[in-house]
Amino acid sequence: MLKLVQKIRAARFAMVGLLALCLAGTAMARSPVLDHVVSSGTLRVAMSGDQPPFNAVSRDKSVIGFDVDLAQAIAGAMQVKLEIVQMPFGDLMSAVVDGKADMVMSGMAITPERTQAVSFVGPYMMSGKSMVFSAAAQGKIKTGADLNKAEIRLVALQNSTSESFAKRQLPKAALQTVANYDEGIKMVMAGDADAMVADMPACKLSVLRNPSAGLATLEEPLSIEPVGIAVRRDDAQFHNLVRNYLSTFEKVGLTTQLRQKWFENSSWIAALP
Repeated sequence: MLKLVQKIRAARFAMVGLLALCLAGTAMARSPVLDHVVSSGTLRVAMSGDQPPFNAVSRDKSVIGFDVDLAQAIAGAMQVKLEIVQMPFGDLMSAVVDGKADMVMSGMAITPERTQAVSFVGPYMMSGKSMVFSAAAQGKIKTGADLNKAEIRLVALQNSTSESFAKRQLPKAALQTVANYDEGIKMVMAGDADAMVADMPACKLSVLRNPSAGLATLEEPLSIEPVGIAVRRDDAQFHNLVRNYLSTFEKVGLTTQLRQKWFENSSWIAALP
């Protein structure tokens, strides 16, 4: 009888342990971001709205660009509506961490420092750093060494890899950060800055949009940077879902089509203010 009682007790302990493991597995499988997307029927994607051709505000006040089209494709695959959450670039990371957005798609480079706060899906694009020079600066800058002087005034997007690049590679230059590219280009054209450090596509676009301003940019990038989608670190299921969609888009050629539309064809520039 004693042995039977001991076996019953052992079986009860085993059942309790199994139940605990099941509950723990259920807790680990929770997906707060995915649950919110499904329950709300909306995918909230944060972007700055001032980083063409990744994203920009058009004449009719809608947000357009590579990131917008790719985000729309992801939302469509999820069978939910897309909501663009527009905010300054420097606030994008905290929007995902604080739950104000489900992901960030805004030409954001994947870096070790950013990966300490969020997870990245991708890359879906390769970019790199470049510079837009004013007409006056072109006369006094003959070599790369001329950029790293105290009298050289640079501007870069706040909390961006462009800011980090300038601080690391050109520590002697006077650096001022701005909230968006338009503000930086205005400073360069007004003579308040000698050059703007930015992603190469943005630099080339600035020259195209201001043909009479005497601006110039580099032919080759100063660095190579992978661009990805930032999501919360604690939601493996959502991360996996977005990764699967992105992988599928690459295989069927969708991302290639979007790169051609936004980075190789300039007809969309006419939609900008």
